[in-house]
Amino acid sequence: MREPPLILVVDDVLDNVDILQLRLESQGFEVITAADGEEALAVIRDKLPDLVLLDIQMPKLDGIETVKQLKADKALPFIPVIMVTARADAKDVVAGLEAGGDDYLTKPVDQAALVARARAMLRIKALHDIVQEQARRLEDQAGELALWNKDLEARVEAQLGELQRMGMLKRFLAPQLAEMIVSQGEERILESHRRDIVVVFCDLRGFTAFAETAEPEEMLDLLREYHEVLGPLVTRSEGTLGHFSGDGIMVFFNDPLPCPDPAERAIRMAVEMREAVVRLQVDWRRRGREIGFGVGIAQGYATLGQIGFAERVDYTAIGTVCNLAARLCDQATDGQILISKRVAGAVERDVRLDEIGDLALKGLSQAVAVFNVKRNMRGGQQPNERARELRNNATDTERALWWVLRDKQLGWRFRRQFVVGPYIVDFACPEARIVIEADGGQHAEPGDHDRRDAFLEEKGWRVLRFWNNDIQENRDGVAQRIIEILGPSPNLTQSP
Repeated sequence: MREPPLILVVDDVLDNVDILQLRLESQGFEVITAADGEEALAVIRDKLPDLVLLDIQMPKLDGIETVKQLKADKALPFIPVIMVTARADAKDVVAGLEAGGDDYLTKPVDQAALVARARAMLRIKALHDIVQEQARRLEDQAGELALWNKDLEARVEAQLGELQRMGMLKRFLAPQLAEMIVSQGEERILESHRRDIVVVFCDLRGFTAFAETAEPEEMLDLLREYHEVLGPLVTRSEGTLGHFSGDGIMVFFNDPLPCPDPAERAIRMAVEMREAVVRLQVDWRRRGREIGFGVGIAQGYATLGQIGFAERVDYTAIGTVCNLAARLCDQATDGQILISKRVAGAVERDVRLDEIGDLALKGLSQAVAVFNVKRNMRGGQQPNERARELRNNATDTERALWWVLRDKQLGWRFRRQFVVGPYIVDFACPEARIVIEADGGQHAEPGDHDRRDAFLEEKGWRVLRFWNNDIQENRDGVAQRIIEILGPSPNLTQSP
């Protein structure tokens, strides 16, 4: 609405027009005029006044027909109309209001009534304009919101697709590799292709016999321990999980992302797996479970790609190299890592190997040269060198605690820098599920104690911490506390 408001006075009698114009202008309103209904409609469409004072009795087009056409024109905004009539007959007033008039005045027009009703209609006009403006803004905002929603839906759909692809890739790839493939949009590398890969098969010896007599809950507990220990090793080595069923695991290297040292990575992972299972076997044997662990590794060309259906897709390798790795695994006894000749040639500088000889393996027409990995040398480091490294890197508190354990003939029951899941602890007694940390745990990351303790407790380990002052000032007290928690030793004279 304008300021001051614009009022259109419509009357065919010039004196009436002058009187109304004079009175309205004296109150600060701006006034324009028209002599009949047709001229009034033209002026309204051109000027869009804020209020119309419309005489009913006029030539050409009377006031009632004029207001009908005015209110019927959807292109015009809301414009209040005060009907002005010389008739006091209620029928004329009703006819004018029913035609679309908003109020009425009778002639002669009273000054006070004219101003009061004009201002009342202008307040209604102002409120109506505010409502219309708010409606327009809401409509604009609704349009913007619709566009945002459309854009958001597209982005959510894209993110869901990315998460689905990520979830699928993480089923068989290390998380960091899956994220890289999705972020770079390189899913094409999962299409069927042929590549030289190193395949690792591993499973448990004696698991079938154990499953025949064990309760289902026991089998699940054992497999859960087994998978929780080996799973992080597969992820850390950035291998591709090709098969995962029961105690059998297949991992391959150099696909879908190539790596410069697939054979070395495979051997390193297999040796870490063997060492991890050895630690599990301590507890298994204590429970009467005679279960071993064997690994087979082979290198060669395979066809790789996705298999499955819409709801379940896997990525796997198919070829003789996979069969060879599986047969080597079947042939391996507890603790053996049997490898093919090609793998042996790639790692012989870093690994001590025993030549087994040529073996006739099931499903293969010719005998295969087989080697056993005795120990991953990690750059030629001998066992006594490893022990020396542990001593040289130990803190004063760790050395003091170790001598406490030795003095009380407890040293043989504990292992130094023991791996429990993703963590390395200072001392551990696997048989009693006890962890001892010196200096609060030097091998923990800053702020990692709570997470580590929660993990260890969840796995059934009890954590003891001793600080330097505790050990130096109260060696006997420290030893007594350890003995009380350990309980009686099966054989205190046993050597490690």
